[in-house]
Amino acid sequence: MTDQSVTARGAAALLEQLGNARVVDLEQPRFTGMPMFPANNPNYTFMLHRRHEEGLESRTSAAGMIMTADHAGTHVDALCHQAENMQMFGGVPVTAANQGPGGVSTLSAETLPPIIRRGVLIDLVAARGGRLPAQYLVERDELADIADRQAVTVRPGDVLLIRTGWGAAWEDQDYITGGGMARSAGEWAAEHEVYAVGADNMSWDLPGYVDPILGHTLPNHTLLLVRAGILIFENLILDDLAATGAREFVFVSLPLKLVGATGSPTRPVAIVAQETP
Repeated sequence: MTDQSVTARGAAALLEQLGNARVVDLEQPRFTGMPMFPANNPNYTFMLHRRHEEGLESRTSAAGMIMTADHAGTHVDALCHQAENMQMFGGVPVTAANQGPGGVSTLSAETLPPIIRRGVLIDLVAARGGRLPAQYLVERDELADIADRQAVTVRPGDVLLIRTGWGAAWEDQDYITGGGMARSAGEWAAEHEVYAVGADNMSWDLPGYVDPILGHTLPNHTLLLVRAGILIFENLILDDLAATGAREFVFVSLPLKLVGATGSPTRPVAIVAQETP
């Protein structure tokens, strides 16, 4: 049997498996005025600079320009996004040589690989009977308890997603007040050696909350990005995924190769296995 025939048969088998799977979109829609973490404004604007108009040809075209922050909407943080005591992940110092108007020259968005990994979902909404209260902090004990009750096994290399219920409030003024993970929840994720975490809230952390141990805001951004090298996905929509009942799935995200950027907009999806009819 030739290598080509083996490859063809493997591709056919993969396509058959995908044909029996459901693809769930995890990206929030992007629009002018969408919720934005205050420090990262401006958020998103699309301008149509070429319009369909009668001209020299019967064919017409339209095209526009996108202006956006690298942390606007559904996105993944690059490892250069945060530093602790002026050091990024791996002890890389922040210097004038690797940071400038053109971006950050190390650990930036173009170094993010295509991400295709086992994903798991811990559904806090299902466990609590509703979305998290505003300003609520999820501690490790609650996260671990719900994972146990929902039979979610978190393994090294996983993408760990947490449904808070705030994704449904994406167009509401109070979206930014949605609940977030306490430092202890980030420690729990790091102990499980996950590849990435994500949630349907503004920043995994609770915006504005100062952790009493680390003494600063966004404690999980320090623990996960800087100390552990764990990526963070933000502003996901997880309601459709939760509706499938799946707690395990294939997580796919293809960050853009934005040279020097500190994060990348992305359109993650979950591929959920379905029973063959």
